[in-house]
Amino acid sequence: MAKLSIQGGHPLFGQVRVSGRKNSAVAVIPAALLADGPTRLDNIPNIGDVAAYVAILRAMGARVEGADGGLLIEAERVDPRAVPYDRITQMRASYYLLGVLLARQGEAEVPLPGGCDIGPRPIDQHIKGLRALGAEVDISHGVVRARARSRRLLGARIYLDVTSVGATINLMLAACRAEGTTVIENAAKEPHVVDLATLLNAMGGHVVGAGTDAIRIHGTDRLHGVEHAIIADEIEAATWLLAAAASGGDVTVEGVIPRHLEPVAAKLREAGVAVEEDGDAVRAAARGRLRAVTVKTLPYPGFPTDAQQPMTACLASAEGNSVVTESIWDGRFKHVEELKRMGAHIRVEGRTAFIEGVPRLSGAPVQATDLRAGAALIVAALGADGTTDVGGCEHVDRGYEDIAGKLLALGGQVRREP
Repeated sequence: MAKLSIQGGHPLFGQVRVSGRKNSAVAVIPAALLADGPTRLDNIPNIGDVAAYVAILRAMGARVEGADGGLLIEAERVDPRAVPYDRITQMRASYYLLGVLLARQGEAEVPLPGGCDIGPRPIDQHIKGLRALGAEVDISHGVVRARARSRRLLGARIYLDVTSVGATINLMLAACRAEGTTVIENAAKEPHVVDLATLLNAMGGHVVGAGTDAIRIHGTDRLHGVEHAIIADEIEAATWLLAAAASGGDVTVEGVIPRHLEPVAAKLREAGVAVEEDGDAVRAAARGRLRAVTVKTLPYPGFPTDAQQPMTACLASAEGNSVVTESIWDGRFKHVEELKRMGAHIRVEGRTAFIEGVPRLSGAPVQATDLRAGAALIVAALGADGTTDVGGCEHVDRGYEDIAGKLLALGGQVRREP
């Protein structure tokens, strides 16, 4: 267990370079197992979920070497039954091994995934799609076992009942080495879906339509190793922009794709923050106390659910009454009780939070219950009076690289303690 002790009242100023996208990293790392030959992945963030995936691949027999934000992955021999249970239960994206191992070896045995507790996140759409591709799937004693009925999976037309990023990616991974053509309808459009498609195509795959709601994958029996740099993490970037607003500072995030930040930037402008774009950089400068706004999370290109919790923390001290509706996950308001410890006036009804802004929050001991809740409490602490001790920072480490170091570089008063 670790905590961050943050002294509020010190606005953040300066530039911060954003790390590689967490959600891209946990998709492209297992995808490297599909290649015949080594694959080099660059701009990989040094975060907990990446460390867990590296441990999983090594336990399965893959060679993984890494330094300075890059990983070299070679998987000549992989045991589909050697997936370590303790590592799988640390994160959600471990389910991508189902699609990869089915495509590569025709069988997979993967424990049910873990990750942040933000409400029910069933894998029924994954299983429905894999069965459509010709896999027999069984779940028993906490383990998913799947086997292709024939030598290879077979292309199929799959309609996702709900737009699921995880299912879209898993089915892309499975279908890229299937026999024939697969069409995924009602597919997710998130940037990391496009990032994965870019990698698969560079490896010799044939993926068309990524970024739209219909993705067509022409299967091939062989993929080769490549070098691929993943895109920047727009959720980390959004967190820094929100931290600048909450602390009354002026921060420029560098190395980003501004279009990916448009939903958050639009709400910050509505709240009175000056937001400017310049090439691959976005700057947020506070202009006094924030104004209340209404926010509703939606699948991309809507307001991202992963930015909802830090945004709620910002609005806790905005002038007026804000309304935040979470349309993606049921359990994504667990940070609210911790914000109340800091003096926030927030009432949650179902999937909607009604926020009566207070002039300023007060420092208090609080506990992160999941990754983005931890980010929200850090954002709140930066603008609060006094000292806030944020416990449970191992959750934050899963998705933010060296957050304490980056805060210090921006002028934040922060100390990490065991």
